[in-house]
Amino acid sequence: MSEFVFDPAPFVPFKDKEALKKARNVHGKDLEKFSNDKMTVKVTKNPHPIIIGDLFTRIKMSDDQNVKQVFILGNPEPETYMPVAQLINLHRVNCRNVYLFAMDEWADQDGNIAPETYKAGFAHSMLEYFYKQIDPELRMPIDHVYYPTNKNIDHYSDLITECGDGGADACYSSPGWTGHIAFVDPVEEFITDSIDDYLKQDARILSLNPLTVAQNSLHGVFGQSGDIAAVPPKAATIGPADVARSRTRIELHALLTNGTFSSWQRMISRLIITGPVTPLVPSSILQILESTVYVCEEIAAPFECWETVGY
Repeated sequence: MSEFVFDPAPFVPFKDKEALKKARNVHGKDLEKFSNDKMTVKVTKNPHPIIIGDLFTRIKMSDDQNVKQVFILGNPEPETYMPVAQLINLHRVNCRNVYLFAMDEWADQDGNIAPETYKAGFAHSMLEYFYKQIDPELRMPIDHVYYPTNKNIDHYSDLITECGDGGADACYSSPGWTGHIAFVDPVEEFITDSIDDYLKQDARILSLNPLTVAQNSLHGVFGQSGDIAAVPPKAATIGPADVARSRTRIELHALLTNGTFSSWQRMISRLIITGPVTPLVPSSILQILESTVYVCEEIAAPFECWETVGY
């Protein structure tokens, strides 16, 4: 019988069959072998507390040493930010030197950015589940909290650079189905011929890849039910330059579909770590930047054709 061979669907960004085959066959601790002099890969049981600990440690240091700390943060992540806020309150850490930048936000079909009142929005989540969870006497001033808006998106990267004296102190990320970092999707608004040019691009509004819309229809803020019409078609995002200018980069590969084995992140995690550095897999830039990538054991687990298993 002849082998059934086909090309991926047109909307699939990365189609290199050899790189895909290679990625599918790397599992478990073998992913760590793809660490290099820039990117360190760690496979561990539950990496989520690492982000909580790193963020809190930096915030406490900013109080103890009276130094500024500027963070680029992903949202919505109440499971990260609420424990950090509780630690801040428990240890009475003053956040006067802390500056927060949300890495992205939704936008409508015309590029109008969602306001902070939008309950599925990222600014809303950061304000409700981080900022407002900190005791008022300990909170950072509200003018230390930034998120993309219609008024600032054209100079959002400048705000990060100026506030952070050249860049953020730490950028925390987790890749999307396309490998996006923030909402830097592999779409025409960001695709370049060279990685050098790619890494020079600042914040902007873009049209989302269909996979990103599908991915987010499975998120709790959209009901976890595949309601793709409920997901906005565009977004505002930091650019690759904001990631590159950050002094520390930590990425987490640990997203499972509501705690099950099923995950859209398992394959793209492997491409980010083992594939070529390309705008078609945006987080692959971490291979050439000083970065630490933590992969949970479930994402690192092997996968194959299971004939008797459905959705």
